[in-house]
Amino acid sequence: MLGCGIMADIRKRVGEKGTTYQVRYPSKTAKSGYAYKSFDTLKEARDYRENSKARESAGPRSNDIRTVAHAVDKWLDICEKEGRDGRDPVTKYTYKNYQYRADIMKSYAWNKELYELSEPDVVEFRSWLLRKHSREVSQKVLSSFHSVIKEMKSRGCISGNIATGITIRADSRYDEPVVIPTPEDVRALLAASDRLANSKNKQIARTWERYRPMLYLAADSGMRPQEYIALPGYNVLEKGVKVDRAIEGGGYKLSVTKTRAGRRFIDLSPETLDLITYYHDHKTIKNKYDLVFPTATGHWQSVDTWRRRCFGAACIEAGLIKYVEENGKTEERPKYKPYDLRHFYASMLIAQRRSLKKIQSLMGHENIRITLDVYGHLIEDVESPNERNTGLLASLNR
Repeated sequence: MLGCGIMADIRKRVGEKGTTYQVRYPSKTAKSGYAYKSFDTLKEARDYRENSKARESAGPRSNDIRTVAHAVDKWLDICEKEGRDGRDPVTKYTYKNYQYRADIMKSYAWNKELYELSEPDVVEFRSWLLRKHSREVSQKVLSSFHSVIKEMKSRGCISGNIATGITIRADSRYDEPVVIPTPEDVRALLAASDRLANSKNKQIARTWERYRPMLYLAADSGMRPQEYIALPGYNVLEKGVKVDRAIEGGGYKLSVTKTRAGRRFIDLSPETLDLITYYHDHKTIKNKYDLVFPTATGHWQSVDTWRRRCFGAACIEAGLIKYVEENGKTEERPKYKPYDLRHFYASMLIAQRRSLKKIQSLMGHENIRITLDVYGHLIEDVESPNERNTGLLASLNR
């Protein structure tokens, strides 16, 4: 007889339907203490037997975390209060996104306890996600489910990761090559900001006193818009800027950078550093956030406003426009977006033969895979005899 301490076995059965192979394995849900499943081939039976062994050995490692819902709640609590894998706790904005994903994970009809789940159960969950939600949402939820399972395994709540290899390929925003401004276009863009800052129209000149150093900083640092808009005065240093603060998603709060990798130091060209320092010392209004580029009320600027009214205006002034057909009409639009200057910065690093690891660090990428996915087609030689960055704009020979 198969006792609770005995491994699963396989029995060959010959009947009217021919030869089948029956797996008998321990089951805590079956009244007899074990369950059966038949297969047409010995290979299928052996594969299933190994899975049943894994289920048997897994067992409930924690009395407090027995269900997927328990695991998801525990994961959320860890993300909010202590951070996963030694990282910092997530921001409130990220936590709200995780809560949304958690609700979806818990709404699925999990009919087994956590330790009883196997790979086919996760595959069924993936199918349910794709039927009920968009591909993008499904990919994000499944990614968080992987994180939940990984966390539970590391804490001894389950013995193995049954989600390994089960993914949803998301359509990446980088499936198409990124738009990279040419050095000539960047020169034109900066020259446009020079003209606007020296306009005879006092209102335009006053407005571009602030936007001009922002544009120089964006091109010379590769910072994200939400990072340079949130730049504090105490992070403007002798040779460049320190990045450790950003506007949280939605634009409602100042916070730390989204990941630890986002915290970095970036050398700047003397010209850019002089512009920023002068503006901060002589033009910046006092504000409780120590913002270098605050609004007239001392608040941080809107990323959307910067993109539409400011960056877009510089593109038009520089003649960097494109024509787009929409609703039967031809519309004139800026050729670039603020984020494209980040790609320009990366392309200049690659042209200077910076090492791949250095590029990852300066871009603030958490994973080097991101660097490769976005810029791999530009990287031909990443060996560099000189790791010192003295600012990229100096190389434009303006």
